[in-house]
Amino acid sequence: MSRKKTLSRKKKISLLVGAAALVGGTAVVMTGTSQASVACDGFATALGNNEAFIAGQRSAPDAQSEARIANRVAVIEQIKVQQKASGCRVGEGGKGVVAGGAVQAPPAVKTPPVKAPPAKTPPVKAPPAAGGAGNGAGQVVCPGSTVTLFNEEGAPGASSGQFPIGTTLRVTNLDNSKSTTVKVTSTSASCVLLNNAAFEQVREPGKFLIRKARIERVG
Repeated sequence: MSRKKTLSRKKKISLLVGAAALVGGTAVVMTGTSQASVACDGFATALGNNEAFIAGQRSAPDAQSEARIANRVAVIEQIKVQQKASGCRVGEGGKGVVAGGAVQAPPAVKTPPVKAPPAKTPPVKAPPAAGGAGNGAGQVVCPGSTVTLFNEEGAPGASSGQFPIGTTLRVTNLDNSKSTTVKVTSTSASCVLLNNAAFEQVREPGKFLIRKARIERVG
């Protein structure tokens, strides 16, 4: 009887040690995963925005739709390369919903919305973008929106689904205080997308998404 009790205690100790090791290992994996998921969320949002834009062009095409779709397909392929390199699920992204011919933009990354500063707070004075309009305060629009890019060459410009072509918008990356002032030159399913040149003026190295952005209508 005493031998059976001794073996039983040893088994219990062994099981407890194994369980502790398993919990410790899981904590390490979860820490790494939480850091990687931030980048993966950004890639997924950028991919979803481009997929939604393509769906909108296909549901209501015009003379330039074919060229715009080709540009967005190239952007999506580049995002997939970045997803693979970062260990994210390749091809994972938000999905635009087509309803009544209009594309609804995919939901923003699941983070609390960025609150616009109170009316009495002086606006952040960002340095002027090259060739842009001045630093006059504009009307803050689309609070809480994230900003990504679309693959289009040429002078800095923007695409929007909420403002007509010719509207002047200023986009400020609140993470580095860089801003760019651009005109809307095409339509999309987002509040604002920046083309390659405009996005380069405000981006952080290696990032394809501005999580904390302030978008102002200045003209």
